[in-house]
Amino acid sequence: MNLGVKHTFSLPDGREITMETGKLAKQADGSVMIRMGDCMILATACAKQDAMPGVDFMPLTVDYQEKYASVGRFPGGFFKREARPSEYEILISRLIDRALRPMFPENFHADTQVLVTLHSGDKKILPDALAALAASTALTISDIPFNGPISEVRVAQIDGKMVINPYTEDLSRATLDLIVAGSAENIVMVEGEMNEVSEATMLEAIRTAHEAIKIQCQAQLDLLAKIGGKTKREYNHEEHDEELRKLVRDETFKKVYETALLGNPNKSERQKAFEAILEEFNTRFTEEELEEKIALIKHYYHEVEYDAVREALLSEKKRLDGRGLTDIRPIWSEVNYIPTAHGSSIFTRGETQSLTTVTLGGKMEEQIIDGAMIEGTKKFLLHYNFPPFSTGEVRPMRGTGRREVGHGNLALRALTKALPPESENPYTIRVVSDILESNGSSSMATVCAGSLALMDAGIKMKSTVAGIAMGLISDGKGRFAILSDILGDEDHLGDMDFKVAGTAKGITATQMDLKVTGLPYEVMAQALEQARQGRMHIIGEMEKTITQARADYKPHAPRIVEFTIEVDQIGAVIGPGGKIIQEIQRESGATITIEEKDNKGYVQIAAVGKESLDKALERVKAIVAVPEVGTVYKGKVKNITTFGAFVEILPGKDGLLHISEISHERLATMDGVFKEGDLVEVKLIGVEEKSGKLKLSRKVLLPKPERPAGEGNKPHESKHRERRLPKENQNTES
Repeated sequence: MNLGVKHTFSLPDGREITMETGKLAKQADGSVMIRMGDCMILATACAKQDAMPGVDFMPLTVDYQEKYASVGRFPGGFFKREARPSEYEILISRLIDRALRPMFPENFHADTQVLVTLHSGDKKILPDALAALAASTALTISDIPFNGPISEVRVAQIDGKMVINPYTEDLSRATLDLIVAGSAENIVMVEGEMNEVSEATMLEAIRTAHEAIKIQCQAQLDLLAKIGGKTKREYNHEEHDEELRKLVRDETFKKVYETALLGNPNKSERQKAFEAILEEFNTRFTEEELEEKIALIKHYYHEVEYDAVREALLSEKKRLDGRGLTDIRPIWSEVNYIPTAHGSSIFTRGETQSLTTVTLGGKMEEQIIDGAMIEGTKKFLLHYNFPPFSTGEVRPMRGTGRREVGHGNLALRALTKALPPESENPYTIRVVSDILESNGSSSMATVCAGSLALMDAGIKMKSTVAGIAMGLISDGKGRFAILSDILGDEDHLGDMDFKVAGTAKGITATQMDLKVTGLPYEVMAQALEQARQGRMHIIGEMEKTITQARADYKPHAPRIVEFTIEVDQIGAVIGPGGKIIQEIQRESGATITIEEKDNKGYVQIAAVGKESLDKALERVKAIVAVPEVGTVYKGKVKNITTFGAFVEILPGKDGLLHISEISHERLATMDGVFKEGDLVEVKLIGVEEKSGKLKLSRKVLLPKPERPAGEGNKPHESKHRERRLPKENQNTES
């Protein structure tokens, strides 16, 4: 029995990707299994036949999930099953969503759900580069209205060459790592990070990615042809009153146009001015008429706002807040604003403001990553918060949203590339950006504030990092305007949201979403150059506040010491059942972690305050110290015998202090000389070769008593006797 239809195509390096449909999940509107190596991803697409009443947008839901069974692992937690999505899964879901969403017809408003699931994981292959291909294929072979196909690839610059969908292990050498999505004709989405690369290098990467995307789009059409094609369903989700639409346009367009040219820099006042135009228009209707028509009136007025504001900008080159196309909003910043934080900053650009803090910690604060494909720990964390008051809204706080995860990840990528190498930075770092005001590009404000706060915390950043959001307005007839440092309204009404972050040397992270088709590479190049100029201006403003990291960490920040010990010494430091290390932590107040790797023990001691750090360090160093002959130790009497005392000179290391080595005077008994627990200063004078027993002396550290005149031997007798002493006794006496 022949189940399903397959189609195979090749990547530029010859590796094959197989698409299979008609075998699994046949009750979905569209389903496909994508396979590359041992990586297998199932994508399904389903859409309702009709839209919900009053819906005038695309209600698209995209979820990506990794099954732990795909890599032969159990999920963590008590219930041992997949639960809410991880940040990694959310980020991939967003990548798919942003690539698909612009490709649906504007008037298609039926609930649509795309589910993408990793069923087989290949450690060599990252699934994020295949997820959107799977999702698009499921939509393409379905009857759901979709102006695709699209696809998505990873392009990385490795050893100076652009590579499509590289193996996981090769990414560690990458100087550029981008996810690029697009159709056969256009690029629709870009996201990634890089090591301060040039704008030209980034464009080269996008071009390389697009060539691979074209092949993948054609492969989807080939699969569609193999199954005999699919007629897209008919739909009609919108009812319109063309007479009312014309009335709204005729009565409001000029007023909106003129209001847009007023150049009011205050967002709230601008908003009220536009609302006043609509309210004035509504007065021509009775309450009953308005109740019936209000939804359509608002829809048509939004169309007028969209067209009038864009036309005003294209014709007059004047923006909503009065700026020119390349002007950056006024900037001010401050560091050390929060006295108790390890680092803090305020960054304000126009009506967008971030209050950012930095917290420093040790190894115990590292984030544990326990995903199906990605495991390990993370030393640099960035959390972005977007409370409702930042836009003057009232809405419930329901935890971290996908947008917050995405914006935080973009800022994290931008800053990561400027952090000092791990060998110079022992800290686990958490950056938290709280957006207090928002009117455009709060993620880029987070980059700027994060850079300032990290330097305020004493982290030796390679360079100042800044970010800027670029916009585009075009009419499809050759007229276009590229906008630097866009407002929230310009993002909403524009054709492009292009975020670029980096240092004075080059780009470290980027994110681009296009809403328009056919954007020439020349326009993209102009936008990148304009972004570079804007970024340099912002860096200049930031460096008026702080130019480099503080010379030292703040007094209340933890101090960290790292060193290595021999593997066989790890047990001695930890002690039976952790007794020793727990005791040291309790008595010193420090936190101690030990990690075994590369046949070495890596010790990290973290403490607030030098006294606490030194106390813990002294204890650990003493445990791992190797006794050296000739060294003086302050030991503790552990046991007393008839022939001497056993003294602990280092933790777990006792030596014999023989009765003859206690004093220059001859002792007949140990009675009353020491008691257990006494501290005594001794010198290690020898180690028995066979047994390794330690021989101690107190006598050698004491001044030799002078003999009273007339007592003892004569000088010549003394010399004669000294010659007859054994050699070892001569050394002891000297």
